[in-house]
Amino acid sequence: MVTSNFIQCLYNQHQQATTAFPDKELAQEFIDGFFEFLFIPQKQKRMSQYELTKEFESYKSHLSALIYDVNADGEQTQSVTDLFFENIPAIYDLLLKDAEAILQSDPAAKTIEEVLMAYPGFYATAVYRFSHQLVLLGVKILPRIFSEYAHSKTGIDIHPGAEIGSSFFIDHGTGIVIGETTHIGNNVKIYQGVTLGALSVSKIQVKPKRHPSIEDNVIIYSGATILGGDTVIGHDSVIGGNVWLTNSVLPYSIVYHKSEVSIRDNNPLPEALNFVI
Repeated sequence: MVTSNFIQCLYNQHQQATTAFPDKELAQEFIDGFFEFLFIPQKQKRMSQYELTKEFESYKSHLSALIYDVNADGEQTQSVTDLFFENIPAIYDLLLKDAEAILQSDPAAKTIEEVLMAYPGFYATAVYRFSHQLVLLGVKILPRIFSEYAHSKTGIDIHPGAEIGSSFFIDHGTGIVIGETTHIGNNVKIYQGVTLGALSVSKIQVKPKRHPSIEDNVIIYSGATILGGDTVIGHDSVIGGNVWLTNSVLPYSIVYHKSEVSIRDNNPLPEALNFVI
């Protein structure tokens, strides 16, 4: 009886759902396949230009099917798909600038191929740029599925609604969170554990711009937290590790968290600190 009631409740809940979702596995296959098509050419370098064209067209068909699952409008789907792929050359150029920024900024990066194949920050940025284009074209749900897939693979959470300029450098990347209304300028470097987030407010108090703005040539070191839609980090500033900011800083600022060191005596540490892992 309990099972029957629950199934009835579950059925009713499913019938009330109004949002259409694309197949997540097909969405993941598209984003990984398209990324490899553009940036990891082991297979593609053996293809003729004709074969590359056919492969490119197959990704258009794949994305079109995913978009149609969301909007169920054939004409709109075709228009959005065409516009998305018309913008791919510009997105590709942007991503090559991102990769070059990583190569120039990270002493551990030896070649551009290493960046394209092995750097999670580049992968997350690429998925963001594809997803952001879909947001600009008014596609619902699918951009978040793409971005959350990248999040699950890299630990880097970039909302597809954020605006990010050229030559964007993520180093290491694990734990980075970039909120929906964040604005990031050109030549910005962000290290692991950085949060660009919103101040906690009630739902009815939410403003259109909830997340900070980061101007050109800013460096944000690991563990920094910058919150609020009115917070602007002026260009050419450096935000040190573990800094917490809810107010703006002027251009050319250096903001750091002051560490204090005290020398303890020779007495044993308190019992609470005597632990092993």
